[in-house]
Amino acid sequence: MSTKEIRCPNCGTVFQIDESQYDSIVAQIKNEEYRKDIRQKEKEFTDQLNDKLKLAAAQTASSYMEQLSQKDLLIAHLKAEQEKAAAEKELELEKLRQQLKAKEAENELAVSKAVNEKEKQIAELNNQLITSRSQFDIQLKAKDDEVAFYKDFKAKQSTKLVGESLEAHCSAEFNKLRPLFPRAVFEKDNVISKESGSKGDFIYRDYDDEGNEFLSIMFEMKNENDTTATKHKNEDFFKELDKDRREKNCEYAVLVTLLESESELYNGGIVDVSHRYPKMYVVRPQFFIPIITMLRNAALNTVEYKKELVMIRNQNIDISNFEENMEHFKSAFGQNYERASRKFGDAIAEIDKSIDHLNKIKDALLSSDRNLRLANDKVQDLSIKKLTKNSPTMEARFRELKENKE
Repeated sequence: MSTKEIRCPNCGTVFQIDESQYDSIVAQIKNEEYRKDIRQKEKEFTDQLNDKLKLAAAQTASSYMEQLSQKDLLIAHLKAEQEKAAAEKELELEKLRQQLKAKEAENELAVSKAVNEKEKQIAELNNQLITSRSQFDIQLKAKDDEVAFYKDFKAKQSTKLVGESLEAHCSAEFNKLRPLFPRAVFEKDNVISKESGSKGDFIYRDYDDEGNEFLSIMFEMKNENDTTATKHKNEDFFKELDKDRREKNCEYAVLVTLLESESELYNGGIVDVSHRYPKMYVVRPQFFIPIITMLRNAALNTVEYKKELVMIRNQNIDISNFEENMEHFKSAFGQNYERASRKFGDAIAEIDKSIDHLNKIKDALLSSDRNLRLANDKVQDLSIKKLTKNSPTMEARFRELKENKE
């Protein structure tokens, strides 16, 4: 077994040890150094870690303090904002309270004003009602007086005179309001119809600015005494009135009547009986002017339509005249054509005759031409020899002439 020398670092003595002991000592020395190195590194690491921990703790404490300070600032800011919002909200609420109070005061004033206005209107309506009632009473009394007047009026006059007086009354009422109907004509119907031998009482005709009639009314006035034995009804006169209207070419028919004085129907106002006879009305004398006004106002609304109708009618007349003229022209043209056709046929017949005559002349000429050709051929074929044939005298003569020439 080999040995190893070890020198003591203090005294310099050299020791002889075998190899195994040497390795053990070397290992111990290495282990001790390793442990020492580890302890040193652990201490350094521990010191570094402690320094880092202290630094981190210091930094954390600083950051925490900073965050805490920022949090305190944020809390203070939020608190200030909250207090500000609360103050603004309180101001807004106070403003709304003031507006509400003002609105309530305004509403109370408006309600008070409306109530006063309504009370004023109610008072005015009450006054108007009182006035209307008073006017109605006056009108009712006037109607009663009018009825009494007509009853007395009828009782004092004969049947004929009553009827004539009603006509005079209506004529007078119309003339009182004559300016309202500046272009109207209201006059007695004095023309007795040849067809029926009857006539109406009055005819009303109204015209526009251009003189075109836009309204016409046939009036019949009927009345009788209360003491008359035979009582007539209004409908007894409808048929004759409608016939007079049509014969006199009137658009409307109106019966002004005091007959059936107790009838609620006829006493109620203007009665339309067009379900019986077209465009016919029955009125009491007090509605004589209103019926004219009503029909006139209605007719005025149709004036423009009637003008257009007249224009269309004139156009139709022009068309009818054109068609009539066209038919007349066609008829005249047809007659002229027929005459010309006959003359044309005669002329063609004469031409045919002339053609036949010319054809005959042509044939005659052609025949003459053939004869002339034959004659010419014969002339061309003629010779001295043929001329002297069988003629000794002529042969002798021609022979002499020939000899003399020689």
